[in-house]
Amino acid sequence: MTLSAEQLNALKEIVRRKLHNASGCHDFDHTMRVCRNAELLCAELPAADADIVRTAALLHDIARPEEIASKGTTCHAALGSEMVRELLKGRFSEPFVNAVSDAVRTHRFRDGNRPATLEAEIVYDADKLDSLGAVGIGRAFLFAGRENARLHNTAEEALNSPAYSREDTAYREYLVKLQYLPQSMLTAPGKRLAAERAGFMHDFFEKLEKETGSSS
Repeated sequence: MTLSAEQLNALKEIVRRKLHNASGCHDFDHTMRVCRNAELLCAELPAADADIVRTAALLHDIARPEEIASKGTTCHAALGSEMVRELLKGRFSEPFVNAVSDAVRTHRFRDGNRPATLEAEIVYDADKLDSLGAVGIGRAFLFAGRENARLHNTAEEALNSPAYSREDTAYREYLVKLQYLPQSMLTAPGKRLAAERAGFMHDFFEKLEKETGSSS
């Protein structure tokens, strides 16, 4: 099928309203960057159905507000998959709805829910790419600021402190999670872009260590 500009814009407006009050880490801007990443990957992976990818990338975080409200007890990927199915049902073909719903469900790749199609792999990689590079650094500091964390701390302080504490710095997010993301990428262009962006993050935090005296 071919997704029309009118259909895409209608879905975009639904997501914009849904994420209006979302935190800066997972707001509508994040969704638009994921959509851009997905387009970049699709350009190198012509076998993928670009309409499935575009729709799933646009809707991947539609249940993020519910997860935040539940303090993490609700999985936004699982709930989002159900919400997407209801939203798209009757508007698009059943195979299309199923493919988009499955890509949303697996974009988190938790509890063995591995993306099973090329389209789902692209959505997964596109989402993870937004956690790397300059944007990833910015998002890490946004989260740390939301938790009233310090600007920076030592690796020992970061790794021996609980999440959602004053030591839950951007550096902790990098050490615990972000530096390992390139290893989890699923597509060839995703792996390449992730490695480039991760290299930038490594250099940034190394420089921050020197400027704050944490490495001395």
